[in-house]
Amino acid sequence: MTYDVIIAGAGITGAAVARELSRYKLKVLLLEKEAEPAFGVSKSNSGIIHAGTQNSPSSVKGWLCVEGNRLMREEIAADLGLNFVQCGQLIVVFDLADLPELEKIKKDGEALGIKGLALVDRAWLEKNEPNLGPEVKAALHVPTAGIISPYRFVYALVENAVKNGVDLKTSSRIVGINRIEKGGFYVEAGGTVYTARFLVNAAGLYADELSALAGAPTFKITPRKGEEYLLDKKREHIASHIIFPLPSKASKGILIIKTSDGNPMIGPTAHDVDDKADLATTDEGLAEVLSGVRRMMPSVSKSDIIAYFAGLRPVAGKDFIIRHEDSAPGLVNAAGIQSPGLTSAPAIAVMVCDLLKKHGLKLEPKAEFHKLRQRPAHLFQLPLEEARKLIEKNSAYGDVVCRCELVSAQEVRDAIKRGASTLDGIKFRTRAQAGRCHGGFCTTRIMKIMQEELGFPVTALTKRGPGSELIKDERK
Repeated sequence: MTYDVIIAGAGITGAAVARELSRYKLKVLLLEKEAEPAFGVSKSNSGIIHAGTQNSPSSVKGWLCVEGNRLMREEIAADLGLNFVQCGQLIVVFDLADLPELEKIKKDGEALGIKGLALVDRAWLEKNEPNLGPEVKAALHVPTAGIISPYRFVYALVENAVKNGVDLKTSSRIVGINRIEKGGFYVEAGGTVYTARFLVNAAGLYADELSALAGAPTFKITPRKGEEYLLDKKREHIASHIIFPLPSKASKGILIIKTSDGNPMIGPTAHDVDDKADLATTDEGLAEVLSGVRRMMPSVSKSDIIAYFAGLRPVAGKDFIIRHEDSAPGLVNAAGIQSPGLTSAPAIAVMVCDLLKKHGLKLEPKAEFHKLRQRPAHLFQLPLEEARKLIEKNSAYGDVVCRCELVSAQEVRDAIKRGASTLDGIKFRTRAQAGRCHGGFCTTRIMKIMQEELGFPVTALTKRGPGSELIKDERK
């Protein structure tokens, strides 16, 4: 159980670091306290691949965001079979007196190397975003922004890392870290003690606690709650771009977010809370989101909403914390990774590897690194003719389990073979249960397939891991 590097946390940051390290002749372990990857902070991400605007040119996150955006557009989406859609974004203003603010965002963005930024007037907006309300006067067009499924991004990184030799252990909460006198760490997780020369802390909301456990209590994580609301797919074409208002000091504002799966989202709010498990939505949050969105797009209605959810962003100051902790030699913290963390993750991973190398980790490239991952089949993303050919080859793709989101029995089986062991794991990979009926039609069928593929009794099947079982054995 001895490793060169242990990574704590299989969210987007830990997954990206794992894949980057898998390029080298190293023994790497990725630990995740939840039942599956992406079940922490990453599960509530909006899926925006930011261009890098609204970040100071002097910030680490600004440069990492721009580089992460480039990597996604030029390499990662194609290599990992991801459905990245470069739809662009608009930052809108309601008063022409705010044009100087847009000019400053444009100037800062150009200083970061963002290409194609342009101020657009009301006539341009009426042609390209006809559903915007009359209060919107002008906007900054940012063409390099895009959208992706945040869950499938994490799963693709993890799958590729595992294919290249990384060990993944889920349901493995780290409960103890002891430093080894000659260097390295003993890490206790999931009832096992592992040894590693280096420890990468990508533990999201709990990164401050883990850093302190390793001997470097150097920062504090404050959860920042964001409430978001998913709209029905019938509103898929409500906007062609991701729509931002002029940002405030605390937040990028209430957005209209295209998603790669079709359902638009609105939100998020941004309010600091004390509880790292507070995922409740509120009437006040809904009112705040609807008010902000309707000013930009009056046609959005409460009746369009099919799901309410909240996520917590791990805030540790204005910038990311990515550094080696000299007070705990061998510990590299990747903490405070809030927005634009999803976009920045591939670039963060390169930075973390550079830090590890600087502090003694030998990075010897493998003779063969398998960088490509076959894109999973999703009926809802396929043109009709391609779907027909797929079904001709394997009729199970024509056996529709989830009618709301057009998910087949074979897609559910494929998701399980790729690592899904819970209902949420299947939902995040396939979108089954994510439609307006919230699994009312498909859940029992999915559970039957899970029984067949996993060999579990029905009473052992869970929504998101132990404690979320759906069926109780009354005989006990």
